[in-house]
Amino acid sequence: MEDSSRSCLKFLTIVLFWCCLASLSLASAHRSEFDKHPLSKINIYKTTLALRDSVYIKASPLLLGLKGEDTAWVTVGLVNPDPSEDDWVAVFSPAKFNSSTCTPENDEVQSPYLCSSPIKYKFANFSNAKYSKTGKTSLKFQLINQRADFSFALFSGGLSNPKLVAVSNSISFANPKAPLYSRLAHGKSWNEMTVTWTSGYSIDEAVPFVEWGLKGETHMRSPAGTLTVEQNSLCGAPARTVGWRDPGFTHTSFLTNLWPNTAYSYRMGHILSNGSYIWSKTYSFKSSPYPGQDSLQRVIIFGDMGKGERDGSNEYSSKDPGALNTTDQLIKDLPNYDIVFNIGDLAYADGYLADWDQFVSQVEPIASTVPYMVASGNHERTWTDSGSFYTGTDSGGECGVIAETMYYVPAENRAKFWYSTDYGMFHFCIANTELDWREGSEQYKFIEKCLASVDRRKQPWLIFASHRPLGYSSNDWFGQEGSFSEPMGRGDMQKLWQKYRVDIAFYGHVHTYERTCPIYQNTCVNSEKSYYSGTMNGTIHVVVGGGGHHLGSFFAGIPTWSLYRDADFGFVKLTAFNRSSLLFEYKKSSDGKVYDSFTIHREYKDVLACVHDSCGPTTWAA
Repeated sequence: MEDSSRSCLKFLTIVLFWCCLASLSLASAHRSEFDKHPLSKINIYKTTLALRDSVYIKASPLLLGLKGEDTAWVTVGLVNPDPSEDDWVAVFSPAKFNSSTCTPENDEVQSPYLCSSPIKYKFANFSNAKYSKTGKTSLKFQLINQRADFSFALFSGGLSNPKLVAVSNSISFANPKAPLYSRLAHGKSWNEMTVTWTSGYSIDEAVPFVEWGLKGETHMRSPAGTLTVEQNSLCGAPARTVGWRDPGFTHTSFLTNLWPNTAYSYRMGHILSNGSYIWSKTYSFKSSPYPGQDSLQRVIIFGDMGKGERDGSNEYSSKDPGALNTTDQLIKDLPNYDIVFNIGDLAYADGYLADWDQFVSQVEPIASTVPYMVASGNHERTWTDSGSFYTGTDSGGECGVIAETMYYVPAENRAKFWYSTDYGMFHFCIANTELDWREGSEQYKFIEKCLASVDRRKQPWLIFASHRPLGYSSNDWFGQEGSFSEPMGRGDMQKLWQKYRVDIAFYGHVHTYERTCPIYQNTCVNSEKSYYSGTMNGTIHVVVGGGGHHLGSFFAGIPTWSLYRDADFGFVKLTAFNRSSLLFEYKKSSDGKVYDSFTIHREYKDVLACVHDSCGPTTWAA
């Protein structure tokens, strides 16, 4: 009887294991289907030549950015005597996409073939539904300066069986190497701002620097360091193969000893070997307040934005349909906030490196004006056998290298991508869920140190953020799996959130918005929903992954701890009026209106008060 019971138990264990595995596999399949990169649909290695002299394709104007612009609209005229519904036009950069240097991946690859993906494409009938009958059309593409020239190629045979029919003339920006796409970030001290930008100038060609100072006063110059990425430093395809594109040079300058809450202007420059100067346009920013300074302070938080295409290229409308709405709403509201946190899955380049230029161009009006702090997500880092905590191919072979190079974060080791930063009365602890966070790990020790180091009298608002939901989420696959969070997420972390009385924990990864009650160990510890006063007793967990990527869905059942759920694009704004009052607002990207909100009002003694599992031992001894 005992052996029979053991056999049954063993059988049930195996069944449960495979059920869980199947559930996770289904969730993964669900994500990967929606996350498929538009450029991955092109079977580049199957390309054959079908060049026809009778086809006319021309791009104009020939020279772009004559007044220093870094974006331009280009018109491609096409006349094709033998049109078809599956004809498409691709943008290549550099303009010469010579196939002679390609190495076949397997014996089935036909020759001739291409080994480099275009940076974007449109079907030929995009702007003229009668193209398949008339063979005539005119397509408009928006290009950004990406350090090389461009050409346009007509293909027949659709994306799966491409046949190269014709190639246009080449076009170029007036200065392809110009310093572009400024992105600000906090340095390691409160009075330091970093300026990072991209250019085509190596340190052998030109010396990079930033000229900056108080508005209206004499400016100074600060040198910049330079980084780049080699193809062999990436982990796999497509980043090392069809998705590879030279990312140019990333420069970072450190502006130090800033006065608090003060307006500065700046511009990036390069001194060429002949002594002449190349300048960017002029930008401005306001420096951060002193830690603990009592003033109006406003923070934006979201994740999973992705990039959009204003010209309709690449089917990005289905991959990142809300990216431009969120971007445009934040640009519109720029005077009304002070700092941004984009908590992972930034560009969704997935190994197609040209997307990174397009992403930093998209957010440049924001990132050049306020600190644009980022976190690492699975689409930046995850790659099997690369040291990431999760297995998989979500990063498209980038394995964190591109994000770590293009964005500065005030981490001791940028490859680890966890860090702390201050903004006045806020203290932020940014975790990296793509590396091990469990108790005993190096990151767990960092998180505890970060949470423990804050002086809550000066900085009462303690914020934790990571990409994957380590806390609570009633997303459909988390609900089906039964954990209602990233598996293993809460196990170790909730002790720290409770012990150090974290106010709010933010997550992305799930492409929805959701807010919990103040919660500890799956139980609401405060019955209020929109106004919290006095001791909080637990942490509010917020999923804010609706930055722009395709939307997710919720589990059918609504957990008791879930106060508000919204499957739409949006972001969160935190406003600290002083050390006692905080306003939380969830805004939709479509209209910028507030759809969920709450306030916290408390005094310092409320932060000190003991709650369950938050205080050490005490004694009545005199």
